[in-house]
Amino acid sequence: MSTETTAPKRLAFFERYLTVWVLVCMVVGVAFGKLFPDLTATLGKLEFGQGSQVNVPIGILLWLMIYPMMLKVDFSAIGGIAKRPKGLMVTLFVNWLVKPFSMAFLAWLFMQHIFAHWIDPETAKNYTAGLIILAAAPCTAMVFVWSYLTDGDPVYTLVQVAVNDLIMLVAFAPIVMFLCGVANVIVPPKVLITSVVVFIVIPLTAGWLTRTLLLKSHGKEWFEKNFLPKFHPVMMWALLLTLALIFAFQAENLTTKWFAVILLAIPILIQVYFNSSLTYLLMRKFNVPHNVASPGALIGASNFFELAVAVAITLFGPSSGAALACVVGVLVEVPVMLSVCNVCNRTRGWFDLDAGSRLP
Repeated sequence: MSTETTAPKRLAFFERYLTVWVLVCMVVGVAFGKLFPDLTATLGKLEFGQGSQVNVPIGILLWLMIYPMMLKVDFSAIGGIAKRPKGLMVTLFVNWLVKPFSMAFLAWLFMQHIFAHWIDPETAKNYTAGLIILAAAPCTAMVFVWSYLTDGDPVYTLVQVAVNDLIMLVAFAPIVMFLCGVANVIVPPKVLITSVVVFIVIPLTAGWLTRTLLLKSHGKEWFEKNFLPKFHPVMMWALLLTLALIFAFQAENLTTKWFAVILLAIPILIQVYFNSSLTYLLMRKFNVPHNVASPGALIGASNFFELAVAVAITLFGPSSGAALACVVGVLVEVPVMLSVCNVCNRTRGWFDLDAGSRLP
């Protein structure tokens, strides 16, 4: 047996301390909102057209985050996975038939019943809607990070993300409308469809067109090594500024209802560990290789929080409880997902040694 050791894989500096940056943004945003309430209110009222509920500064910043993520999606790789469908089928089953519904149940149970003593009914409905929106958007960008840390199959991970994005185009809005309706939350269909078009269809189309044209004109190596890296600092600052603005809009809620952050984190944590465990165990049951099972478990656990925040703001406003629920998802996701990565790496031996040569 070889004694050669491989250095453990680590997140880049920004991703590694994302929770710290979120906490800093929380402090800065809340301070800004409390010190400059009039300016904060003015920024919160800026919309793309009267009654659109799409906040201008946050909309622009979210575009700067979502568009670079869409550049990474290669839909041409989907065909090669047709011969190895099990891993993909398990991921889609958990993402679309389990995850949104389990979160809707947990949100209803905790927000409207267990925590009813601390939350008024209307606020509880807002929190419930935010948690549903958060769970209905499968993770896109950060999945590539989690896959790398667990030695996942990069091509298969890419296909899982691409197929989820395609399904999200048609399934996200109906699922959110249905589950919010069950939870007695009224979601205007026109506003939700608008948010899906603005934050999924347009950036996905723009990303696909940009990727296709640049790959043809400059080649894959230039695109991945020269073009894509330029967007990392843009995404970083856009994310931080978005969070700071959201926390500024949420300043009153966070200072007067800070306990709600703790309450919201509880169903999110349960949902993450439940769905990741379910996906991982199903992958093992169906003899899926570990390098497909681990990214699948991570996709099933994490959320496309950029989209969730955008939709929550579009539907309910930047200072709403729904937006706060999605922001709490951002706050807890990184440390929780790192713990899931650790479990996947430690349990690699659960999978047959020859699983890598099997068709999932």
